[in-house]
Amino acid sequence: MTSFQKPEQSGQAAALPKTYAQHPLSAAFPAMTTEEFQELKDSIENIGVQNPITLLDGMVIDGWHRYSACIALGMDCPVVELAQGTDPRDFVMAQNQARRHVTKAQLAMATTAVYAWKPPHREKAHIECDLPAKTNAELASIAGVHANTITQAKTVTAQAAPVVVDAVKRGELGLPKAVAIAKLPPEQQAQAISKPLPRPVVVVPPPKTSQPEDFSVPHGEGPPEGMNEDDFGPSPEEIAAAEAADRAERELVAKIIAADDVVAELAAEVKRLLALNEALNRRIDSLLNEKADAIQWMKKFEAQNRRLLKEVESLKKGGAQ
Repeated sequence: MTSFQKPEQSGQAAALPKTYAQHPLSAAFPAMTTEEFQELKDSIENIGVQNPITLLDGMVIDGWHRYSACIALGMDCPVVELAQGTDPRDFVMAQNQARRHVTKAQLAMATTAVYAWKPPHREKAHIECDLPAKTNAELASIAGVHANTITQAKTVTAQAAPVVVDAVKRGELGLPKAVAIAKLPPEQQAQAISKPLPRPVVVVPPPKTSQPEDFSVPHGEGPPEGMNEDDFGPSPEEIAAAEAADRAERELVAKIIAADDVVAELAAEVKRLLALNEALNRRIDSLLNEKADAIQWMKKFEAQNRRLLKEVESLKKGGAQ
């Protein structure tokens, strides 16, 4: 992955002079829930914006929810431009992949959308217009998913109706089911989102027989000489057994597909908890560092205070003489 640089800020971050649109790369990741956005607004209202938003081509490439919260609160928001030489795709992935609580399906959809993005032509290019493409294996490595998940994400993006794509991006629909829905006619896809996956229909051709159409065996007699019962195709019992095996296979496939969604959700929850744990550990480290700094400053001030007290005592003695 191309390395990225943190947006540099020259001088004091400026307040927003106007309203901005969301950059397509930022929009590749799902929006916050109503509850998450309200928590962000409450935090900004209490302590302000802690990190400036980042702009590219006059649009918000990072910090869209912080910016939206500031607009809703009527507050100014600090702004920086994306640093020169930064691959905006890698930048967006780095800013969102670790801190956003998304499922594997959502991450695969976002990753494919981010690396499918092409920068618009500009006379003074902020970045190279021809960004290198990524293979499915590379995208899978970046997203931390299987290459088949990337293939499914591309299939849904290319073939599914927008309502199906949006449902996957919101985390309401898994990729295996979305791929199955994408094969339906466009007018049927929206309704299929809330329905269980249809079972595949297996057409069993009629058994082939070696007997002529007008042939019949007299009642109570066996097959003609030189022929046996197997020459007339499978028996009713064999057909029933084959149909039962086919039904069992379809049920097993449906269970596997349903389990895939459950596993994906559990994996996303584990990732969320790991990210939360990592954030808490970083916060604890930060507080410990702040405590150590505070102790050093306290010792420094105590030393200065003792020195000043000595000077005051010296001045008092000199004045008394």
